Amino acid sequence: MPSFDLEGKIALVTGASRGIGAAIALAFAEAGADVAISSRKQDALEPVAERIRERGRRCLACAAHNGRSEDLQALATRVVDELGPIDVLVNNAGTNPVFGPINLVQEAAWDKIFAVNLKGTFLLSKAVADGMMARGTGSIINVASVAGLRPATGLGAYSVSKAGVIMLTKVCATEWATAGVRVNCLAPGLVDTQFSHVLIHTEAIYEQAKRDIPMDRYATTDEMVGPALFLASDASSFVTGHILYADGGQSAL
Repeated sequence: MPSFDLEGKIALVTGASRGIGAAIALAFAEAGADVAISSRKQDALEPVAERIRERGRRCLACAAHNGRSEDLQALATRVVDELGPIDVLVNNAGTNPVFGPINLVQEAAWDKIFAVNLKGTFLLSKAVADGMMARGTGSIINVASVAGLRPATGLGAYSVSKAGVIMLTKVCATEWATAGVRVNCLAPGLVDTQFSHVLIHTEAIYEQAKRDIPMDRYATTDEMVGPALFLASDASSFVTGHILYADGGQSAL
């Protein structure tokens, strides 16, 4: 049977103070990993860190801005220094400060979306990959979105940034495969998080959104855990460059 065990592994999960990132970080701890978690605010990380430690695992909670290269390099260095070499990286941090037609998106908002969603994913992957390649093993999971495949109404800049994450995943996967580093992408659909609160809890918007979801509902954050654990573990040892859509069938339309 394939092993989903992460015993003895060190994982780093960004955007882990809540939502999908927190669910993944807690699941990795349950699977045996010691986990480093990051987000912009230190105080938001502490409740998740405590829950990880309650599971008998080590946890490093470290505030870092995903759009700042100096923060990301310092984050990667601190994780290695305090926990050990990073075996699994989950690039989950993301942002979208605007909603509406793309022609109304201001340059500052565009730059922020791409700095956090795409550039930050690239920079942290780069910071971690050298160590992984030196050891000949590692798994990087980039959290994108079904919006990177199909334009999402009102989320134009976000959709473009997530399309970039999908292509970045494929490029890194092909370049780093022979060094033993696997790079895959988890692309959720509509998930009940703070990010999607308005989409889900505004009846007219949600009814419209459901028309594009064959399963006719949104997902919970826990439903992202299984796919992430699969991609992190040896159960997916021959999987790289793959885009795993966890979207209730939306990408099939």
